[in-house]
Amino acid sequence: MKKFIVILWVGWMVLFMNSCTDKNSVKGVKHVVVIGLDGWGAYSMPKANMPNVKKLMEKGSYTLEARSVLPSSSAPNWASMFMGAGPELHGYTTWGSRTPEIPSRVVNGHGIFPTVFQVVREARPDAEIGVFSEWLGIKFLVDTLSLNVYRNTPDYNKYPAALCDSAVKYIKEKRPVLAAFCFDNPDHVGHQIGHDTPAYYEKLEELDGYVGRIVQAVKDAGMLDETIFIVTADHGGIRKGHGGKTLQEMQVPFIISGKGVKTGHKIGSSVMQFDVAATIACIFGAKIPQVWIGRPVTEVFGK
Repeated sequence: MKKFIVILWVGWMVLFMNSCTDKNSVKGVKHVVVIGLDGWGAYSMPKANMPNVKKLMEKGSYTLEARSVLPSSSAPNWASMFMGAGPELHGYTTWGSRTPEIPSRVVNGHGIFPTVFQVVREARPDAEIGVFSEWLGIKFLVDTLSLNVYRNTPDYNKYPAALCDSAVKYIKEKRPVLAAFCFDNPDHVGHQIGHDTPAYYEKLEELDGYVGRIVQAVKDAGMLDETIFIVTADHGGIRKGHGGKTLQEMQVPFIISGKGVKTGHKIGSSVMQFDVAATIACIFGAKIPQVWIGRPVTEVFGK
């Protein structure tokens, strides 16, 4: 009996040490880089030529069954990703929401629902935090007053690499504690030409090159051994649209790779859009707001 109790206690301690809560961060992690690809459906991965993304999968943990909130549209899901809760709580309910259609259940001192950027700012007041996006709608969902920099690079039709160029420069110059780089494709191609088309996969291949450049910039900045990457999407799509309830629209990849993350691990637990914010907060040992419903994906940490 005593032996059983000792084994149980040791097992509990191992679990505790390999997980993160609002009281302990993931040891040795100083940076988190989030790369979001708007309209990237998980259905695409078997066909996609994305060697850089697949390398992060092999070296980290992943699921191709992470789910968007409803509706499976941009603003509700970017908001949920960064706000740790669903539309019922943060209030952003339509594709282009700039202000909540439903009053946010709670607002912070900046007058917006609590975001992961605010949470990390409170935990680490001197942290360099930045968000870069091609779609201007992101600006209204990230609490820019909690950021050091927000930059919009909208003219990606003329300058497709502009966001990536800015990301690389920012990483090398500022070595951010938390940075999010939100690309507006493959959603744009999905709407114009269609999901699951040759043009869609061609765009994914292009975006994979940007992912590779961002990873290389982290390496060049001397941050690689202290960084966790999260690569994910707001929603997928079907034919030339999204917003509905099909799994093609709702299932997105969630890939997490880097310091302290299990390698080659397929995530078994459910992952929802709002779990991204909770996981980032957990990595930094930041306090998770009571109003958040997101849960850290703790199974990815440890050996």
